[in-house]
Amino acid sequence: MPEKSGAEILIDILVEQGVDTVFGYPGGAVLPIYDALFQHKKIKHVLVRHEAGAAHSAEGYARATGKPGVVLVTSGPGATNAVTGITDALMDSIPMVVITGQVATHLIGSDAFQEADTVGITRHCTKHNYLVKSPDRLGDIIHEAFHIATTGRPGPVVVDIPKDVQVAAAPYKKPGTIQHPSYRPQVKGDTKLIEAAVEMLAAAERPILYTGGGIINSGPAASQILRELARITGAPVTSTLMGLGAYPASGDQWLGMLGMHGTYEANWTMNQADLILCLGARFDDRVTGRLDAFAPHAKKIHVDIDRSSMNKTVRVDLGIVGDVGHVMEDMVKLWKARQHPKPDLTKWWAQIDGWRAKKSLSYPTSTTEIMPQAAVRALWEATHAKNPIITTEVGQHQMWAAQHFDFESPNKWLTSGGLGTMGYGLPAAIGAQLGNPNALVIDIAG
Repeated sequence: MPEKSGAEILIDILVEQGVDTVFGYPGGAVLPIYDALFQHKKIKHVLVRHEAGAAHSAEGYARATGKPGVVLVTSGPGATNAVTGITDALMDSIPMVVITGQVATHLIGSDAFQEADTVGITRHCTKHNYLVKSPDRLGDIIHEAFHIATTGRPGPVVVDIPKDVQVAAAPYKKPGTIQHPSYRPQVKGDTKLIEAAVEMLAAAERPILYTGGGIINSGPAASQILRELARITGAPVTSTLMGLGAYPASGDQWLGMLGMHGTYEANWTMNQADLILCLGARFDDRVTGRLDAFAPHAKKIHVDIDRSSMNKTVRVDLGIVGDVGHVMEDMVKLWKARQHPKPDLTKWWAQIDGWRAKKSLSYPTSTTEIMPQAAVRALWEATHAKNPIITTEVGQHQMWAAQHFDFESPNKWLTSGGLGTMGYGLPAAIGAQLGNPNALVIDIAG
């Protein structure tokens, strides 16, 4: 079997993984990879001005395309500069593979020039990370990194590659199906638990569907299944900041975003519900507020692919571990198979309409000032026919955008939710545009 350098093996694997764009900034410890990268015309390299920008661009690319973002940075400060973007991706469940250069293996631990303990530094802000000590291991590790980043609850994976590993020669054979000994995300939910959830939903008098970014991460089909689940159950639908677009803002059952920046009707519906079906969300503190007063009358069902999210913040009555798209699909099939009629929620909707009448997102009009809410609304009116991709920075403008720009489909709303990273919007917009060359991409900045 012919041998190739570690750098050439890496680039070959990126091509095999369908990578068409890499966001990066070169440095001494990663130059062999850049030399190999420039020999491949299938991969576009986007030169950023700061490694954090590379990570945020990769996030925007991933969020807008559904494919993993790829980052390439050098050792030491290159890797540490990317940490904010890596943490941002972890908080918001964005699939990303970050390739960092490292000093030669014999120099590791000697405080060599531009050396940092990248694996140690990123251990708590990645889904997984690797230090590659031999070019023989490079092939398996890179394929495994993409597998881990894109399956289960998506997230960032860091691969730290010493410079001598990049230049050393080794044979490479594409591995078969990745079978990690301990990483086996559960995709299908437990049938008996799903049956119990369907019966609880059918019996509820005041249900609500509390949806999150997990539905968008599950793929476009999950958003369509959510719409069908809402239609057959008649239940109102609300969403976290990260879940906007999974259910159309024009839908009759849409209550708007919930939480501390959410609508009056969404929050009161959650508070007074007798059943909350949480789909791909995690009971974030921005949603729950005081835990001792959160939804006191409601039974709670939680569907999430991340087992560690179950009962982490809010104790639930029924937890279903699995991909939310698959679980919702099974719920819809069971509901129809058992011939459950659409529940009569007339009284519930009358109560909700009373809260809606408050018009909580209304704002004063002015002939002398441009109200920020009016500016966002005008932007929506001018562009919504083109179904644009919207990114934001972080701050009050971010909340005005979430409240007043109506999203009809998934993967059109890109914002830093969990970490709240200022400076996210512009590089994310660049990444989104490169992933969708024909789309209209707008960064709303405050």
